[in-house]
Amino acid sequence: MTAPIPRDIPDLPPIPGHVVLPPTVVPARAVLIPARRRLVAAFRSLIALLALAGVTIELLVGGAPPTTALSHFTVQSGILLALVMLASAQCAWSAHHPLPGALTGAVLFYVVAAGLVQHLLPAGESPLFTTPGATGSAWQTAASQILHTAVPVAAALDWLLFTAPGRLHLRQAPAWLLYPLAYLAFSLARGELLPPGSQDRYLYPFLDVARHGYKAVLGNALLVGLALYALAVLLVAVDRTRPNPLRRPR
Repeated sequence: MTAPIPRDIPDLPPIPGHVVLPPTVVPARAVLIPARRRLVAAFRSLIALLALAGVTIELLVGGAPPTTALSHFTVQSGILLALVMLASAQCAWSAHHPLPGALTGAVLFYVVAAGLVQHLLPAGESPLFTTPGATGSAWQTAASQILHTAVPVAAALDWLLFTAPGRLHLRQAPAWLLYPLAYLAFSLARGELLPPGSQDRYLYPFLDVARHGYKAVLGNALLVGLALYALAVLLVAVDRTRPNPLRRPR
């Protein structure tokens, strides 16, 4: 006859020299093998080419010196988007893991913000603010429409159709505003260094200190900054609630 098994067995002491590892959670990307997505790679390559085409047109025939054109937030964000899209296309083509959501979300935020600033704020004398009904060459109008309309729409479509949701987080929104804040400091410092009366001394009308004064310009910058933060929060909210376009139906 065997002895009865006690209901409560005391915990055994740990074995000397034996390290007990705490339980860990393995992320899905560590066990899932990404697949080649040639269509996505081709689409992202086209977005990169579109952005580079708009930047090239503005640099060559935009009516402003290349250094002035490169000083525009729109041109800088277009170059950043082109670089990120080329890297994302390479990841999709070679079946690598996608780029971090914080990076792709940031460049999407920048190009969308540049497009909204162009379409919602009053236009100025800068060539990049040329609209179809305003004066300016056809090339200037083409560059403006590519960088302010076509590129943001294409980047948003890539985000909605070819990326998994839930990769953006609210804590990333303040970090995204660091670049616009640095650009504000650059734009104001550039305007102070250029002599009065210089063409394109202030690159955007709402930042024209000579016309509005520092008090009004800083007030405009604060309003634009709050609007940009609201845009960043909106992008995060949409990303958290939108359906997953990459999920295969069962």
